[in-house]
Amino acid sequence: MERNMLPYPRIVVKLGTSTLTDGSQHLSAPRMVDLVRQMALVHDKGCELILVSSGAIAAGRETLGYPDLPRFIPKKQMLAAVGQPCLMAKYADYFGIYQKKVAQVLLTRSDLADRRRYLNARDTFQALIHQGIIPIVNENDTIATEEIRFGDNDNLSAQVASLVEADLLLLLTDQDGVFTDDPRRSTEARLIEQIGADVLSEELVRAGESQNGLGTGGMATKLHAADLARRAGIRVFIARGNAENVILRIANGEHIGTSFEPLSSALESRKRYLLAGEKSSGALVVDAGAARALSRGGSLLPVGVLNVEGDFERGDTVRVTNQSGKVLALGITNYSSRDIQRLCGKRSADIEGILGFSFGDEVIHRNNMVVMRKDDRR
Repeated sequence: MERNMLPYPRIVVKLGTSTLTDGSQHLSAPRMVDLVRQMALVHDKGCELILVSSGAIAAGRETLGYPDLPRFIPKKQMLAAVGQPCLMAKYADYFGIYQKKVAQVLLTRSDLADRRRYLNARDTFQALIHQGIIPIVNENDTIATEEIRFGDNDNLSAQVASLVEADLLLLLTDQDGVFTDDPRRSTEARLIEQIGADVLSEELVRAGESQNGLGTGGMATKLHAADLARRAGIRVFIARGNAENVILRIANGEHIGTSFEPLSSALESRKRYLLAGEKSSGALVVDAGAARALSRGGSLLPVGVLNVEGDFERGDTVRVTNQSGKVLALGITNYSSRDIQRLCGKRSADIEGILGFSFGDEVIHRNNMVVMRKDDRR
């Protein structure tokens, strides 16, 4: 794979049903192949790519011959169960044309709400990306309920973008972007090329909902998703999915559709979460060498941990203190208190041998840590 020459090292692309069907009642093979071609070319440039895809229910309808079914959730879940393997088979074939490997990741909102499942999902994405595999994410429609009704794949894509610390979220739809009014109803509607925080609420009120009977989300859900992502420090574009080479052009830095500037850096957002979030009663006592490493921006390794105080689980936020009890940092731990007690003073290379597994070399990674200033330490 070539070294990344694009402005966005990691991109999440969200494809809606209307984009995949190209406005028809079935998945459009030419449209899907063209979108896959663009993503493969972006991936060839060294960009790390995650795809969040709708279309399972549409694929299920097509597979079953468009049955006349009552419009209630269990039937949609049935269609999703039938359509999901068909959708993935198409993606595997189309990406295979360009010698790309793909993996299926099914998520629900609760998977990302639970901290430990969140961390496990993040580790899975990182492993796939490290191997050059393109994760294809869909909502787990076969067990979800409200998520189907409210078009949660838009919000899911924003949560996935935050989870993987993406640089860009690209929401592709059947509209050119966000307009001052619904362009299907008003000839005065004009495209808004960039949205700032001061106009987002107004556009949410004016945005139209999906009216084509295919997708579950309209522009309002995309605006909610865009706002969520940009608050996590991610740049967002909403653009028309069938615009010529839209993925390639935006990935190369061209402005198409409507853009949303990030409101903070991803690192700043995560550190604000650490400072404002719920703290556990646990603490890690570290030696002088570890304290110096933290002050210089390093991660906390098990070799520098002297003692563990309190009970906590992997994914909890804990205090890092010196032997005098002064708080040096707050951070999200990769291991539980029970595991760290076994790792105190040990080398990172020995973690798997001691525990039988490893969640990484660090007890707390520097990106998941806020080092306290001297006047903040208590």
